[in-house]
Amino acid sequence: MRILFLTQYCPPEVGAPQNRIFEFAKKLKEFGHEVTILTALPNYPRGEIFDEYKGRGVVMEEIEGIKIVRTSIYATKSKQFTKRLRNYLSFTFSSVLSGAKHIDKQDVIITESPPLFLGFSGFVLAKLKGAKFIFNISDLWPESAIKLGVLHNKLFIKMSVWLEEFCYRRAAAVTCQTQGIVDDIVNRGFDKNKIHLLTNGVDTELFKKENRDEDFRREIGIENKFALCYAGIHGIAQGLEVIINAAEIVKDEENIQFVFVGDGPEKQDLINLVKEKELTNVTFLPLQPKTNMPKIVSSMDAAIIPLKKLELFKGALPSKMFETLASEIPIILPVQGEAAKLINNANAGIVVEPENSKEIAEAVLKLYNDIELRNELGQNGRAYVMENYARENITRKLEKILMNL
Repeated sequence: MRILFLTQYCPPEVGAPQNRIFEFAKKLKEFGHEVTILTALPNYPRGEIFDEYKGRGVVMEEIEGIKIVRTSIYATKSKQFTKRLRNYLSFTFSSVLSGAKHIDKQDVIITESPPLFLGFSGFVLAKLKGAKFIFNISDLWPESAIKLGVLHNKLFIKMSVWLEEFCYRRAAAVTCQTQGIVDDIVNRGFDKNKIHLLTNGVDTELFKKENRDEDFRREIGIENKFALCYAGIHGIAQGLEVIINAAEIVKDEENIQFVFVGDGPEKQDLINLVKEKELTNVTFLPLQPKTNMPKIVSSMDAAIIPLKKLELFKGALPSKMFETLASEIPIILPVQGEAAKLINNANAGIVVEPENSKEIAEAVLKLYNDIELRNELGQNGRAYVMENYARENITRKLEKILMNL
């Protein structure tokens, strides 16, 4: 098949959607398909176009054998909703107006949402290129924006819901990252026969415990410490201040260190909070290249993966869970719902109440004091993802969905 991924996010940017789409693309190419990615000039999460792409219009390149077509985007560091909207809409239109000229005929166009507005582009491009329109949902929008307090305008909410439902109706297939998203769409009356669960996965050869690097641990000052990591976007949804508060609770334990890796709109506020509390047991590392992540994840002793305490997130499965489990690192999970069920079924970590710093601190101490438990949970996690979430198996499922169309 000729397959086009339409996504606002793509390497060299680092993040969950970037990794997921690119890994799908690589696997589908390995399976013998012709794969192209239509995306924006790299700008996430810094909010500015990467230096090597500045001043360029449409950029054509190839990364690891995948053809990439990049079109313009309005990049912004601002948290203001109007500027974020301009960011989304700029690529929504440039992907069609500029990108279509550089895209051949396709069999399927897989459109990543959010941003929801890209669904419009995917539908139009599918018509132009004679392709099936596939709508891939990694987060329900506008529902998530409303519940996070980002979106308030009633007219805009009404328009967004109309576009969301338009995409569900017009798509040949809708693929959903979690069972919670599947259930939400089916319960709203859409054709369940075209709604498919397509979870996150992980390359179990790339993420493994053998990547642990003692030199790296020395470089960042954790060689003799019990290090807990959060690696990912520092955003509103994660509520990362809960980790800072847990660090304050256990600050008298000199051999425990909390490590934040990445960037995002809330990072500076977190740094300020650590300074305000005068904590020395919290380390911030900058955004890392994708190639460094297997080493970083496996060089930690545990991970903390939080989300805010919202009904919305009971259906979430953070992608970083799978990379952590594959690396045999136990997880402290302050999340309810589908993710908690997975960790409990795998017996691969400790589930605690979201936004509860005291319970996180207690879980930290439990793992710190019991190396046998850490090893057991880590081994269980690796075995569980090998059986259920290996990237190759999930990509085969996607391939089957597309072939059936």
